[in-house]
Amino acid sequence: MKVAFCGLGIMGRPMAANLAKAGHEVRVWNRTPKDVEGATRVETPAEAAKDADVLWLCVSDTAAVEQVLFGQNGAAGALRKGMIVADSSTISPKATEQFAARVREKGADYVDAPITGSKIGAENAQLIFMVGGEETTLAKLDSLFKAMGKEVRRMGSTSKGQAAKLAMNLQIALIYEGFAEGITLAKKLGVAPEALVGLIGVTMVKSGVVDYKAPFVLKHDYSPNFPLRLMHKDIKLMLEAAHEAGVKLPGLETVAKIYEEAAKEGKNDQDYAATLDIIERMAGMAGKSAA
Repeated sequence: MKVAFCGLGIMGRPMAANLAKAGHEVRVWNRTPKDVEGATRVETPAEAAKDADVLWLCVSDTAAVEQVLFGQNGAAGALRKGMIVADSSTISPKATEQFAARVREKGADYVDAPITGSKIGAENAQLIFMVGGEETTLAKLDSLFKAMGKEVRRMGSTSKGQAAKLAMNLQIALIYEGFAEGITLAKKLGVAPEALVGLIGVTMVKSGVVDYKAPFVLKHDYSPNFPLRLMHKDIKLMLEAAHEAGVKLPGLETVAKIYEEAAKEGKNDQDYAATLDIIERMAGMAGKSAA
């Protein structure tokens, strides 16, 4: 398949590389030019999308998706009947519906396909896609999904993939916050963090979030697998979507304040696990970041 891939960040670059490894003809574009082995780098989204079967996006936020599609030198001018736009960014469900409508006016189809699995999952083609779109359209993307991931879950019609992604990241943020507060309390009361992590692993408190983050947290290593600025962006999207739907999220509203503090302290480009430093500082403990 001819694939135009726009967005070569922590997740997008290995995704594009895996598509090329699988034998697809891949053209790549990134705001800051980057090369991908096996792919052809081009200068604009419009050039990437020209004659492509699929345009795949993995960019930072809602505004970036709009710019890539409909901005100056955007891909919209190259869209045609039968082409598919697939978006693996995490963006507003409401905006997704609007973008999909504009894409379909061009005769193309639209799939929202946000991902989970973090940097390692992207590198090892072990991502999980949560997808919104028509089943017939998803079937046409099967070989691409298989090249980048291990599972595809259809969540419903357009925008439902984004809605599911926000719900998933909400839980990740809250689970990690509970871990950060728990480990801080334990340390303050004299329990070694390593002992607490070991205990968590053999109880019902065990979670994938803790399993993944604990080795880094124990070293205060906040090298970005999921940058704090992106989780903070997602939290804002969650609260916005909740407001539109008339849903109260009191726990998340509290967590959002921790992220605001972390952003003020210059932790945006560290992993979101760096919020532990904020909790430790509030407890009168000196947080020490290794990143």
